[in-house]
Amino acid sequence: MKYIFFLAVFCLTTIAWSQRGTGPRGNSGPVTVYGNVLDKESGAPLEFATIAISNQNGEVVSGGITDAKGKYSIEVPAGVYTIRFEFISYKTEILENQRLFKSTKLPNMTLSLDTESLDEVVVRAETTEVQIRLDKKVYTIGKDLTTSGATVSDALDNVPSVTVDVDGTIALRGNENVRILINGRPSAIAGFGSTDALRQLPAEAIERVEVITSPSARYDAEGTAGILNIILRKEKTLGLNGSVQTNFSYPLGSGVTGNINVRTNKFNVFNTTGVRYRDLPGNANFENRYFNDAINPLVIEDRDFDRVRRGFNTNLGIEYFLTKTSSITASAFYRLGDNESTTTNITQEFDTTDALAISRDRIETEGEDDNNFQLSLNYVNDFNPNGHKLTVDFQYETGEETETSLIEESNTIPALEILPSENIVQEQDESEYLVQADYVLPIGENAQFEAGYRGRFENTLTDYLLEEQLTAGGNFVRNDSLSNVFDFTQNVQALYSQYGNKFGKFSFLLGLRMESTVLKGEVSGEDVTTNDDFNVNFDKDFLGLFPTVNLVYEIGERENISFGYNRRINRPRFWFLNPFPSRSSEANVFQGNPGLDPAYASAFDLGYLKRWGRKLTLTASVYYQYETDAFERVQEDTGQFTPNGIPIIRTIPINLSTNQRIGGEMAILYNPLKWFRFNGSFNFFRFETEGSFNGIDYGTENTSWFARGSAKVTLPAKIDWQTNAFYRGPRNNAQTETEGILSISLAFSKDIINDNATIGFNVSDLFNSRKRMSFTETANFTSDSEFQWRERQFNLAFTYRFNQKKQRQRNGRNGGDFDGEGFEGKP
Repeated sequence: MKYIFFLAVFCLTTIAWSQRGTGPRGNSGPVTVYGNVLDKESGAPLEFATIAISNQNGEVVSGGITDAKGKYSIEVPAGVYTIRFEFISYKTEILENQRLFKSTKLPNMTLSLDTESLDEVVVRAETTEVQIRLDKKVYTIGKDLTTSGATVSDALDNVPSVTVDVDGTIALRGNENVRILINGRPSAIAGFGSTDALRQLPAEAIERVEVITSPSARYDAEGTAGILNIILRKEKTLGLNGSVQTNFSYPLGSGVTGNINVRTNKFNVFNTTGVRYRDLPGNANFENRYFNDAINPLVIEDRDFDRVRRGFNTNLGIEYFLTKTSSITASAFYRLGDNESTTTNITQEFDTTDALAISRDRIETEGEDDNNFQLSLNYVNDFNPNGHKLTVDFQYETGEETETSLIEESNTIPALEILPSENIVQEQDESEYLVQADYVLPIGENAQFEAGYRGRFENTLTDYLLEEQLTAGGNFVRNDSLSNVFDFTQNVQALYSQYGNKFGKFSFLLGLRMESTVLKGEVSGEDVTTNDDFNVNFDKDFLGLFPTVNLVYEIGERENISFGYNRRINRPRFWFLNPFPSRSSEANVFQGNPGLDPAYASAFDLGYLKRWGRKLTLTASVYYQYETDAFERVQEDTGQFTPNGIPIIRTIPINLSTNQRIGGEMAILYNPLKWFRFNGSFNFFRFETEGSFNGIDYGTENTSWFARGSAKVTLPAKIDWQTNAFYRGPRNNAQTETEGILSISLAFSKDIINDNATIGFNVSDLFNSRKRMSFTETANFTSDSEFQWRERQFNLAFTYRFNQKKQRQRNGRNGGDFDGEGFEGKP
């Protein structure tokens, strides 16, 4: 009750404070002229429109560009001026004899299309590669040649601050607890808490990625590292337009992705559909040494992965403009996956004299069929062009996944012997409802108040069946001690309020979010009582307050410093809570821990931005995070053995006491010449963990770093050449040390057919060096391993665009974007 009272007081206080507003400043010193630039036809804001202010001699004394909301603010000495408003493919508008002796807000300036010049304008628009907002960095994906024919997961691996491990694990600043949103919301497109789906979606579907390291109160408090918000493409220009891309790769892979858009003054219909086939060979090697006299001390495993991924996805939507200021959007997304994989594992056991004692072949044949469906409804009402806005969202999604696995084993040394087989079937059904409402109220010139609600209700039902042969070639018998049905429910409801304002060069955004979490789990099976380690059924609820603070001080027009603070939560996903083991192999099991509690983190971020014209941009930040009850996956010997005498190793997640992380990052964007562009980033971090489990201390310290660079050169004949390089330094946790990884990719592209089409070629992991090599040490065993998820890949892609060559750089309504941008303040 005290939390609700506190939130109510906070909302009332911020509303009362926000009513004070601000107005134009006085006339001492330079004066400020500000206003909005809009599309005359639709009333939509025009981003990157230019404003030039000239004195009576015709000399330009100042100028600027509009932001994403079409707003501008320019300081000039007091005087009489002529003001020009320009935007590519639009008619120029001029205001003459403007007497600016005090800060003045000009009337909204509306620009109309210059139809006579449209046929002469050829703009394959390249938007800004990085945009710095008050609470996020926005990166454009479309310019990256190496993502042609790639997946969303591959594209994320080229975004500064983000890393994607060889097995697909996504991390932000080295922290794997990152929240992934699609168009500002949790989505089946990204998978239900898993990133596997991102490996099947084409990178061409992405318009931009928002890296939110200091999320405002508008966003979920989930994700202690921060948020990655993936914004999908949706064309905003009038008429019929679209594109088709095909690609062929080696190892064998192919795909076709089509985008089509039809827009009139009353509606906008958009669709993206893709079909993909990929053959992904991989390999792994493990050298395990056991400190147990009862078994062979050295076991070497060689694994080969032969994976086939087939996928189909489509996203169909319609945006209907109810009035000039309001719209409703309905969209449906469907994803279908049909995957097969065969893992061949050759195990060799050596005795104390290093002589080969046993050789065993193990073949695991897996199949995975999954489908996800998502229906979204969105209502937007822009009460006025200044940002007064109401947004209401509803989303329903459901998914089904069936995994089958047949494991066959045989000894080849000392004699051929067929061993009993295993058959595993796991069926998973998921459903989710999401309801959200956001209200934004601008107050005065610079202030803004915002409040909203989000409710997310999800259920996951997992049916795990393990059948074993008691004798080779015999009937399969259900293993009642491991087969089970796990019913998991998570409901999260949130209220938030935030207020932002700008005073001179200082901007702030203060917010508070309250989230209520309910976690329920129930296990049913014929022998669930045999698991004595945990209480298999649980019903927990948590109520938390999550304050956010974002501050910006503008040192100059192109330079600022920022500070962010936010409190975050990491809720355990259902596979971390399921108390019944699932097997990756007969001797390696993963077991969830229903005793896990959410982890909480407080994060601080101090940033710096400096621009030198349009050629050089520098961003840097120092960050610190303190997390309590942090999750850690630990490995331990269960004391049990397989029928073949191999010790069974269990991996289990636990709550550690604390996790402290401190680091710094720097990124530059350098475009010295029209034919040369470079961007690079460097991230250094150190973390310390403390905690113990079952009498073992898992505290550790680690220092690591990663760096990436990308150079893009335009060669003769207008051929673009891009090289990407990435290196991640060594790292470790309580039990495992991992070596550094180097990866280099090349890409070439050329526009053809009167610039209506593009042909591209790229090589991913040029030197085939993207391998994870690690060493694990415990009291009972050591493991030296090398793992390569995907081998070097060559890709050839062809893209054809219709009615997209001669595009007008204009912004339409963004009612269907759901990008959830917070208060930015006046530029």
